[in-house]
Amino acid sequence: MNRKEKAAETEAALKDAAKRLFAERGYLNTKITDITAAAGRAAGSFYNHFASKEELLESLMADLSEQSDETAALPEHKSDFNDPDAIRFHVRAYLGFQRANAATLQALRQAALVRPDIAAKFARFGADETADILDHLDGIDLPTEPRVALTMMFAMVDQFIEMWPAVHPELSEEDVLEALTRFVYRGLTGKDY
Repeated sequence: MNRKEKAAETEAALKDAAKRLFAERGYLNTKITDITAAAGRAAGSFYNHFASKEELLESLMADLSEQSDETAALPEHKSDFNDPDAIRFHVRAYLGFQRANAATLQALRQAALVRPDIAAKFARFGADETADILDHLDGIDLPTEPRVALTMMFAMVDQFIEMWPAVHPELSEEDVLEALTRFVYRGLTGKDY
């Protein structure tokens, strides 16, 4: 293994360890030394990749954006929200994204509570993700301005996903997918399907 591959492996190990620890302890209760120990790396190796725990978190946020771009490039991606199947694709992808990245998203929320700079970057991330799908609303007579409609949609879906296991544990993922698809479709288009 060459030096570049070893550095990439160490960076990946640090990120994986951080995500595990953020899930177990929370972002605020995780120290850099905890991350390096869980990654099986020397404490100093962290600083070869990240200047701070916040920089590591920003790197994880960049990874989230990359994942979102990969999903948008899938051949089954549909970009016309006049089509309920397009909304279903996005809701399914968002459910998967939330599940796969729960620890990172929770860490970003926790860091945003105490770090205004992280809060601003996390808000910008959300705004950028919203902007990526603005064109999906072309031709829809929306109840409000497109950015506002999408922000409301994401907020509603996020809140429901967070509450779902505790409030409606009887709902399967398919039940949730169908309910959210219908709700979002009706909310954006004013139509049933």
